[in-house]
Amino acid sequence: MTGGAGDRRDPSGQVRAVVFDLDGVLVDSLGVAREAFARAYAEVVGDGVAPVEEYCRHPGRYLPEVLELLGLPATMAGPFVRESNRLAYRVMPVDGVVELLGVLRGRGLGLAVATGRSGTRARDLLGGLGMLPLVDHVVGADEVPRPKPAPDIVRRALELLGVRPGEAVLLGDAPADMVSARAAGVVAVAALWGESDREVLLAAGPDVVLARPADLLPLCPPPGSGSPSGRPGAAADTRGDRWAPLSGRSAPDGPPVRQPMG
Repeated sequence: MTGGAGDRRDPSGQVRAVVFDLDGVLVDSLGVAREAFARAYAEVVGDGVAPVEEYCRHPGRYLPEVLELLGLPATMAGPFVRESNRLAYRVMPVDGVVELLGVLRGRGLGLAVATGRSGTRARDLLGGLGMLPLVDHVVGADEVPRPKPAPDIVRRALELLGVRPGEAVLLGDAPADMVSARAAGVVAVAALWGESDREVLLAAGPDVVLARPADLLPLCPPPGSGSPSGRPGAAADTRGDRWAPLSGRSAPDGPPVRQPMG
C-alpha cells in the first residue's frame, strides 16, 4: 500500500541527499532488458512467445522476485544476466543525468543508487559508462534483506550517506520505488521519463512528479539556501523566472509538480 494523501511528505525542507533508482532513471536499459528476457525465456522454457510485456510491468523489482510472480523458472536468471551483460554496450545514460549528477555533487549533496539489479551488476554498468565516480554509494537488491518495494534498500542507502529520512528524496520510475521511499520516510519523486506507464506511476502516490532530470535541481538547492523560492510550498517553474504554486498535475514539458498533501 502507498498510503493516503495525508501520508505524503513535504519536499520543501533542505535536501542533503538523493537516492536514485538506476534503470530507466539514470540509464536507458529497457531495450536490452526486453531482449535479454526473451533470449533467457527461449533458452530455458523453449518454444512459445516470451511474456515480455508482463515482465515489463514490474520495473524496479528484483529479477528472481519477478520470475516468481510470473510463474517462470528461477533458472532464467542466469541466462538473463549473461545476455544483459553481453548487450550492456547498448545501454546509455539518460539525456541530462550526467550533468544533473555533476551539479548535485557540486552542491555537496550525497548521492546513492538503490537498484533492483544486483550490486555487482549495477556497479559494473555504471563503471562501464563512466558514471560510478559521480555517486557515493550503490546498493543492490541482493545486498539488503528485502528488495523493493520494502524500504530496506532505501534505509541502507541513507545509512551509508549518513542522513536522516527527512533530509533525502528518492527519484524512481516505478510504483515499487514510490512504495519503498514512502515506507522509508523519504520524499518519493516520480520520474516520468522512465519505464513505467505514466498513469500507473501516478497512481502510486508520489510526492513530486518530474518531467525531466533537470527538474530535480530546484528541489535540491545548495546547502544554506533554504526552500527554492524562499517560502515553503512552491516548486520551481523551470520555464522562466517565476515560481508556480504546486498543483496536482504536471504539464508534459512543465516544472516539478507536488501532489496534494491532503
